[in-house]
Amino acid sequence: MKPAPTSAPFAGPFAVGTLSAPDGAPFPALVTPDGRALDLRRALDAPALTVRGLLERWVEELPRLRALAADASVAWQPLDALRVHAPVEPRQVFQSGANYRQHVIDLEVAHRSPDDPRTVEEARAEIAAVMDRRAAEDLPYVFIGLPGAITGPYDDVTLPSWAEQPDWELELAAVISRPAYQVSVEEALECVAGYTIANDLTDRATVFRRDMKAIGTDWLRSKNAPGFTPLGPWIVPAESIADPGDLRVTLKLNGEAMQDESTKDMIFGVARIVSYASQTAQLLPGDLVLTGSPAGNGMHWGRLLQGGDVMDGSITGLGAQRTRCVAEVPR
Repeated sequence: MKPAPTSAPFAGPFAVGTLSAPDGAPFPALVTPDGRALDLRRALDAPALTVRGLLERWVEELPRLRALAADASVAWQPLDALRVHAPVEPRQVFQSGANYRQHVIDLEVAHRSPDDPRTVEEARAEIAAVMDRRAAEDLPYVFIGLPGAITGPYDDVTLPSWAEQPDWELELAAVISRPAYQVSVEEALECVAGYTIANDLTDRATVFRRDMKAIGTDWLRSKNAPGFTPLGPWIVPAESIADPGDLRVTLKLNGEAMQDESTKDMIFGVARIVSYASQTAQLLPGDLVLTGSPAGNGMHWGRLLQGGDVMDGSITGLGAQRTRCVAEVPR
């Protein structure tokens, strides 16, 4: 069993997660920054309740959650005796790419062909102009991920034997609270229950198809191996996060800081991405909207993930996750 670290508290009086006792079934839980947990099935008299079910009636239940968090008489448990799972099982995962200006510029330089006649400065200037044009044209880039890639925030991550360049991508993720279809930017944040942390691992070697470049990107292959999206630990209510556009995203590899950037560097904010995705698809309670990853990925550093590596990821007010990489034995 991997208990929850208590050294990275979250913002606000409470958050929501999915926990389990040793050899027990997962249950939806209310957690507090001082390390207490409450089984919401019992507290809300809903034996079949899941976090996704809670999100489906988020507006109605939020006042009760606030009251429970302040009630010392309910059956609190010590959080460090429980296992932490991914906080929610979404039906859909929407992922935003190329959404941090400096990150995209760095990747353009890292992926340059040896035959590219441009200098590093010229390459940076060209892609910076592209980022400025995208922002002016107001067109986010959103694609689909698989729920099956999600794992817990403290679970080991298996690096597939075929993955030649596995990389980290720590991201802010918005959690949807109600059906959202063709919502405006102004309405979009009303559809967000809260925020959590996602590490959207990517095999850089398989992002682009080798057999036919015109096909473009292959997100199925590069991003959706089992466990490639460590999620959580908590869903922190949106009311506890003053500004999702001003949070620090930090990832350390074996104790060394690799990503350390503010969400201020996002080209498109949470509201714009949620609204954009909803123009095509209906977002459902419990769905995730990942907002892209900042600068400092492995391709930038020339150091990709290996078996034995430990990633520590944190975002202001959302707690922290720790995952260890395990190299898959080739079959």
